[in-house]
Amino acid sequence: MATHCKDYEFLQIEPYWQTYWSDHQSFRAASDSTKPKYYVLDMFPYPSGSGLHVGHPEGYTATDIIARYKRAKGFEVLHPIGWDAFGLPAEQHAVKTGTHPASNTQNNISKFRQQIKSLGFSYDWDREIDTTDPRYLRWTQWIFLQLFKRGLAYVDERPVWWCPELRTVLANEEIVDGKSEVGGFPVERRNLRQWVLRITAYAERLLADLKEVDWPESTKRMQEAWIGRSEGAELLFGLEAANLGDLKVFTTRPDTIFGVTYMVLAPEHPLVAALTLPAMRAAVDDYRRKASGKSDLERTDLAKDKSGVFTGSFAINPANGARVPIWVADYVVMGYGTGAIMAVPAHDERDYEFAVRYQLPIIQVIEPEVGSVNGTGSHELPFLGEGNLVHSDGYTGLPWQIAKKKITEDLAAKQRGRATVNYKLRDWLFSRQRYWGEPFPVLWISSEDYQRCAAAGLSALPATPVTYRDAASQTEWFALPLPEQSLPLVLPDVQSYLPSGSGESPLANVTDWLEVWYDVKTGATIPASQPRPDSGEWIRGRRETNTMPQWAGSCWYYLRFTDPKNEQAFASPRALEYWGVPDLYVGGAEHAVLHLLYARFWHKVLFDEGLVGQSEPFRKLFHQGIILGEDGEKMSKSRGNVVNPDAIIASHGTDTLRLYLMFLGPLEAMKPWNPRGIEGVHRFLHRVWRLALGADGEGNPKIKPDTQEPATLEKLLHETIKKVSEDIETLRFNTAISQMMVLSNAMQDAPQLRTSTVRTLLQLLAPFAPHLAEELWARLGGQGSIGAVPWPVADTAKLVSTELKIIMQVNGKHRGEFFVPVGTLQDGAFQTVQEDPKLSSHLANKTIKRVIYVPGKILNIVVE
Repeated sequence: MATHCKDYEFLQIEPYWQTYWSDHQSFRAASDSTKPKYYVLDMFPYPSGSGLHVGHPEGYTATDIIARYKRAKGFEVLHPIGWDAFGLPAEQHAVKTGTHPASNTQNNISKFRQQIKSLGFSYDWDREIDTTDPRYLRWTQWIFLQLFKRGLAYVDERPVWWCPELRTVLANEEIVDGKSEVGGFPVERRNLRQWVLRITAYAERLLADLKEVDWPESTKRMQEAWIGRSEGAELLFGLEAANLGDLKVFTTRPDTIFGVTYMVLAPEHPLVAALTLPAMRAAVDDYRRKASGKSDLERTDLAKDKSGVFTGSFAINPANGARVPIWVADYVVMGYGTGAIMAVPAHDERDYEFAVRYQLPIIQVIEPEVGSVNGTGSHELPFLGEGNLVHSDGYTGLPWQIAKKKITEDLAAKQRGRATVNYKLRDWLFSRQRYWGEPFPVLWISSEDYQRCAAAGLSALPATPVTYRDAASQTEWFALPLPEQSLPLVLPDVQSYLPSGSGESPLANVTDWLEVWYDVKTGATIPASQPRPDSGEWIRGRRETNTMPQWAGSCWYYLRFTDPKNEQAFASPRALEYWGVPDLYVGGAEHAVLHLLYARFWHKVLFDEGLVGQSEPFRKLFHQGIILGEDGEKMSKSRGNVVNPDAIIASHGTDTLRLYLMFLGPLEAMKPWNPRGIEGVHRFLHRVWRLALGADGEGNPKIKPDTQEPATLEKLLHETIKKVSEDIETLRFNTAISQMMVLSNAMQDAPQLRTSTVRTLLQLLAPFAPHLAEELWARLGGQGSIGAVPWPVADTAKLVSTELKIIMQVNGKHRGEFFVPVGTLQDGAFQTVQEDPKLSSHLANKTIKRVIYVPGKILNIVVE
């Protein structure tokens, strides 16, 4: 059971063992195992058309080392792979070529699969999943319906980024410098009907539960900042304009309310039009139009020039009755707070810059305590430090913290305010006007038909109906969830993949799919172009034309891996109880916010439904660093610095690539690819080959089952077992490899070697270079696969040193080294030097003035 190559012919050895693993299902994960489980997972790869570059396998290699190590440690290991396959690139390719996105996607998956298999990763390929597969799609839609049922999904007209060229809505993160990230096309603001998920309902738990997970602190901080919890007050400013009610603002500093000199509305605020006087309308409309072309990031950039326009209207300060002018300015956005602020220029940098530019009043209401200064070392405005209130009527003299609470309480008593907590986190815009995405499993039906469905006792209906009003017909439509037996709702074939000019996806053009008759009793649908059947309780419905974003399929895939072929549930309770959630999750830091936040949200909903047993999806998270190009820049086609792993495998072998990726430096570090460095790792594997099989590949004559090895080698062997084991547990793979190199060098220098010592080295090397280890294990008479052999255990008794290495110095200069038994005193150490011809030669014809001995470390002899 081996290739019996004479030389290290990796192009024969590696495919041989990959076939062996596949034929023997070596990495099959058994859900009915009695072993302790370990679930290690890579972040879901998107199968792009360009395939893998050499940076991709870095994280995959790390998780594979862990998976192989844990199997050898006696764990039942779940190490799966799948494809996050919906997405815009496949649809753009379909638009250009006319080929179905599914065809392009499957071609890309085949390419990725072939490349990943060539890297020898120990995935359980029987658990492979694909988010576009109807068997997977069904459960993505089913989970959406659980959110729908709980009132966590709704429809709203939202200002969104619309790309005319791509004809789709883009998220803020998909826009760079006012253009689409994909293609670099200009974007504009447009109001469209959107599905939205109420992630804000989970804001507090998403924040608080970060303490439960073992994640990089930087990632936790990014999530905390994205959620953005603020404690403050909602205050009501009256409006002079008749019949417009109040203007609600959120502020974290109600103690500064006496310093308010103007109000600011976001350009999108619904009251802007009503508050704008005729004389100001042209200026306000022009300003709003220009603001619509800016991203929220551009608008809130502290470094940008502040601009705005006066509406002509005034608000009334609820604390002192002062008239306050109302402005429109783009540094205020609708997504945070109420879309309106009270501006206090004496104590806020942005408000101060705006007030200075437009010559608005500035009233200081906080001053530092006597003897204190603000953060800049002066009392100049704006003053941002702590202090006591001034110019604040009955609150003057109070410390700001006390005044903040008292002012809030007093305004609440007048029903002009209340204490509240606000979050920067916005509800999740969950629509895309694209074809290649998960269809929403809902029908839009009339109010009358919805009442019939509610009367029929459909259990999936939310407590509050989800509705929208068609602007053209003023008809109110109700969202009816499809029953479970009607899932999956798959995409129809279309004539064109171009979105419609109205903003709807290409699905709007597929009339037979779009307009249907629906049987309330059975959930069956037929095209509305057919006559309404006589039997059954049929109603007319229109399918949703939006599709879900790519995030949907990647929100829960880690759960499907536990039971991927289950047709009755997204996973069985038994599988979920055994495998739970990943014990280790490895992926790039670029997913530190959105993917992780969205997956946590969905998981908490499933937890609340009693469907999963943990409140968090990923216990331990690790971000691998980026492999840069040889030029120190991020790898990209445009820079021409992409390294193809296929080429490295062809020239040096998979094991060399795997080992080098781990040897480059700490896993979390950013490091450049160095084609010269890979040669050293390749030579190391050649040395291991010759160590095991000799120069001729027929066997190393100094290896014997029972032979005497140097005591120092035995000690080093057990030190290596200990260090490699610890380094794998802590993901310090580069130092583990260094230690194995030290051991192999010592073994090479040893006059005799026990077979068991060589086999132990191969076991330690197996998670890193599995093909070479399997081959040599078999050639040395090892039974079965090396991956199934129990991991070696360090003998602590053999880690105790009986000898110590002493450095010999003459007048402080290094002259050699020698060994003495533990506990040797100065006289004994000096005698060892005198009896060693080489060491004693440094003392010839010299007078010894003094001997300085640091026990167990240094013997320094002072001579003249």
